[in-house]
Amino acid sequence: MPKLKTHRGAAKRFKKSARGKFLRSKAFKQHILTTKTRKQKRGMRGTTVVAAVDAPKLARMLPYK
Repeated sequence: MPKLKTHRGAAKRFKKSARGKFLRSKAFKQHILTTKTRKQKRGMRGTTVVAAVDAPKLARMLPYK
């Protein structure tokens, strides 16, 4: 059987949880942080689960994750 290639851009941005859901980091926390409030920055910490509509697309991009 031919092997499937992993989408390398997606592999760097997403990881799979123990229950098989895809996790992503929160947006808007990379730069220009001086204008954002402490509350906003605190809310952007950590990871969150990818939306259900995007999960099948990610499953195809990351076949071995």
